[in-house]
Amino acid sequence: MGDLLEPADEKALGAIIAEAAAAGRPLEVSAGRSKAGLGRPVAADDRLSLTRLSGIAYYEPGELVMEAGPATPLTEIEAALAENNQQLAFEPPDLGPLYGAAPGRGTIGGVIACNLAGSRRPFAGAARDHVLGIRAISGRGEAFASGGRVVKNVTGYDMSKLLAGSYGTLAVLSSVTFKVLPRAETVRTALLFGQDPAAAAATMAAAVDGPWDISAAAYLPAAEAARSAVDYVSAAHTAVTALRIEGSRDGAVVRCQALRAALTASGPGEELHGARSRTLWAEIASAALLPGGGAGGDMIWRLSLPPAAGLEAAVEIADAEGGAVVADWAGGLIWLAMAADGDAESAGRKAAALRAAVAAHGGHATLVRAAETLRREIPVFETEAPALAALTRRIKENFDPRGILNPGRMVEGL
Repeated sequence: MGDLLEPADEKALGAIIAEAAAAGRPLEVSAGRSKAGLGRPVAADDRLSLTRLSGIAYYEPGELVMEAGPATPLTEIEAALAENNQQLAFEPPDLGPLYGAAPGRGTIGGVIACNLAGSRRPFAGAARDHVLGIRAISGRGEAFASGGRVVKNVTGYDMSKLLAGSYGTLAVLSSVTFKVLPRAETVRTALLFGQDPAAAAATMAAAVDGPWDISAAAYLPAAEAARSAVDYVSAAHTAVTALRIEGSRDGAVVRCQALRAALTASGPGEELHGARSRTLWAEIASAALLPGGGAGGDMIWRLSLPPAAGLEAAVEIADAEGGAVVADWAGGLIWLAMAADGDAESAGRKAAALRAAVAAHGGHATLVRAAETLRREIPVFETEAPALAALTRRIKENFDPRGILNPGRMVEGL
């Protein structure tokens, strides 16, 4: 077991990384460590913890801007925003419980590093789209900055877009500045019961294209709906299609009524208000309705598919494998749980067959949770085309020439 390194500030962070680079000593980088099981196992003994780089450094509600250290808990950020009726529009999910962590341990740095967004993603953008600026330390131990506290910033390269989704393999964030937005006065969710996947896909597509300005659309098969903590959902005893509307008090009510009236022919329904609505979308975004919760249990995949065909294709795949699905992003994102039986070789064959089936429908698959032994053998992310893989390697070598930052987390050998 290696050392636990906890820098107190950016200068100390740079010194630690520079020393590790000089010694060729790889580092496992983390903030809240709530998603340690996301990605491949890191090939490092020493752990660089950003826990002390926490706290809100700047928040101006009138400017809709906040700056915080990477280890600042999302709960702290969301509480400060709630006091001013504001929110993170990209709606970061709490994935910690998928890996056995307690709820609420996620950090702003972890969310940005993994580019995570919740159910509002198709309508409000990804996490990277809300980052205004970053400060970070490269794998050489050199500090650099990109962007700032203003929305319009065109100087230099937008490094924040590159680092978002790099899983800490290019540089280590020391500070992040991001946009915030007003929080909706009212949240309503229209529920439709008993739709099959084809009907649900058509309903979600119509809702997205319609005049109601929805902010989320999801589909829960009966078994997954039954796991919800929301009584109207779990007591339905059938599949549930959910469509969310947010906005001013009067406007949201009128739009939800109009949406439900337009969908009357689609079958019986219900409407969720306030806390029930927020609970349901938190469950959906965090994959909490899939079987096999906690650090063990089923393998969990995240499938990205064209919404028009994604839901039906995913249900077919799940049925063939005896799995379970939850559809978010109007069918564009599918959470798929599959039994983790057999050895790594048989699991690898299953993974290859799954990816081939998803690719046949124009999508790709990411292995979000599996045992460490499987994540060593099965590619977690899609294998890149040779030209893109070469570009990825050049970028990694530019930022981290000694390969000391989270080596192997995304791709073996990088």
